[in-house]
Amino acid sequence: MLVIGVDAGGTSTRAVLATGEGRVVGFGRGGSGNPTSSGLPAALAEVRGAIAMALAAGGASLSAVSGIVVAMAGHDARGGTSDWILDPLKEDGFSGELWFESDLLAMYASGAVAPIGYGVVCGTGASAVRVEGGRIVATADGLGWLLGDRGSGFWIGRGAAAAAVAELDGLGPESALTARVLQAAGIAGDGAHGRGVDGRPSALEQLVRVLYGQRPVQLAAFAPLVFDAAEEHDPIAEAILRDAGEQLVRTIGLVQTAPGPVVVGGSIVLRSGEPQQMLRAHVAECFGEQPFTLVDSGAAGATMLALRHAGVEVDEDTLARVRAGIGEAMRAGAVVVSPAAGTAVPGAARPRIDTL
Repeated sequence: MLVIGVDAGGTSTRAVLATGEGRVVGFGRGGSGNPTSSGLPAALAEVRGAIAMALAAGGASLSAVSGIVVAMAGHDARGGTSDWILDPLKEDGFSGELWFESDLLAMYASGAVAPIGYGVVCGTGASAVRVEGGRIVATADGLGWLLGDRGSGFWIGRGAAAAAVAELDGLGPESALTARVLQAAGIAGDGAHGRGVDGRPSALEQLVRVLYGQRPVQLAAFAPLVFDAAEEHDPIAEAILRDAGEQLVRTIGLVQTAPGPVVVGGSIVLRSGEPQQMLRAHVAECFGEQPFTLVDSGAAGATMLALRHAGVEVDEDTLARVRAGIGEAMRAGAVVVSPAAGTAVPGAARPRIDTL
């Protein structure tokens, strides 16, 4: 039996071809596979391309695959219909079952198989879930930049921008963040140090124009600057990260009940710093010696969910085989992009944290 797990994210897509025992025999990677992020045609092309790569690596055809799980934010992101992807897969020879799963559940399943546990994701956005019996039973936050995503990359990046604006406007203290934010926004040179016609600092006027000229969620790009400044003990940056950590602790507190493993993913909590440390401390205080696992994608989890849907009783050993197989495939030089995104180029795409 062969199954495919697809982690279709807003930035990248990963497809894993595995046997019923959880042995990884093929791996493929592409660009954004989420229709909300990249549009339906582009997302479909990336998912199909990643699947095709995994099949080619395993020397298999789509007709030999009994089931595929596609994990993505918003499930299928098409209001319940799967035709947008199922019909093209059928044209490619697929005759098995297709299931959509939450990207949050796939992230959790990438790090744990325990019947009760928790998932926390904090990248551009932020949310927490409680899993019971292999399903999500409670969710907190994940409400987007306007109404939520407390402690997220957006939250932190907005804090950096606000700190820079406050200093330039004379409302806030000096911070190492200001120079970093201006540089990241492309504002430099003598013109940035003068005054505008209304008396405001030119740098402030330019920064405001740049920030209002982009989508609000793009403020998340400033988040790494806060980590960098905090490493140099900038008090404003340290305060922003403490606030982010407190928000994440509050978010997981909204879903926590009985002790269980905690699986954490997303660029903010994968990076060593106050948010991750505060989460770790909270979990240790509330749950004791429960596992705290960092994962950098939901690829292994999507594969585990595909095996479950196919009737396989998965356990810790199965998960270990899947994760080790993906890590080996990537270390061996998995393809960085799918043909749909351009020329496939071998590259050393190593997993950043733990295994996938």
